[in-house]
Amino acid sequence: MAMGVDQYTSSHVFDTTPDGGRISLQRNSDDSLGIAQIRTHMKLIQHSFEAGDFSAPSFVHNRNMPGTGVMARKRNAIEYSYEELPRGGAVVIKTKDPEALKAIADFLAAQRTDHHSPGMH
Repeated sequence: MAMGVDQYTSSHVFDTTPDGGRISLQRNSDDSLGIAQIRTHMKLIQHSFEAGDFSAPSFVHNRNMPGTGVMARKRNAIEYSYEELPRGGAVVIKTKDPEALKAIADFLAAQRTDHHSPGMH
């Protein structure tokens, strides 16, 4: 419901990078409507996260996600950008703040675990 597409026919990847991380979501097949819905969803996630609003991940996981309290408090120290992917989109997360960096890593690790998804640690 939160993504607008079936998460089981889409692929999530949660990468931790030296300066933050990257959340990507792509359809597993050529599905123009699903791809458009993913792109809209990822743009909304970018804007929500920029505002310190992590209600979508809390809704999906039915709990407050690790790291989001710090990410909300440190939102001015974190940069979020959107990237279009062939079958979806990605939100790139960057920071130079050590506390925010750890929170981002904790958040992405929890996402990988809950979604049984791949990603660089």
